[in-house]
Amino acid sequence: MKHNPTATILTGLLLGLAIPAFPHTVSAASFDCDRADLAADEKVICDTRTLNDADVKMVTTFDLLAGLMAMGNRDKMHEEQSAWLKRRQACGEDVDCIRAAYDERLKQLDDAYKSLNRPL
Repeated sequence: MKHNPTATILTGLLLGLAIPAFPHTVSAASFDCDRADLAADEKVICDTRTLNDADVKMVTTFDLLAGLMAMGNRDKMHEEQSAWLKRRQACGEDVDCIRAAYDERLKQLDDAYKSLNRPL
């Protein structure tokens, strides 16, 4: 795998911004772990630190990218997020499946970041 310093820096910044926001909580970034009606995949995410961290990274990256994109691209990104969420939910309690879903989505978001039009 090729080392990408820009992605590493972006990831570090995103995690640095996200972690202080959740100092002692047991909530994932995209949903409340204290809800009584958690789906199977959400329970696993709340109970598995690495999946919880992946959720924080994914939602933080998603939110930052959404703010940088033009409206048409933003709408497409929201549609892709909804489709991805259905795939993650289909994993149920399968930790490996959920982890693979996050890996896939984070790669998609990284690719979206790389394809952003930037001023020279």
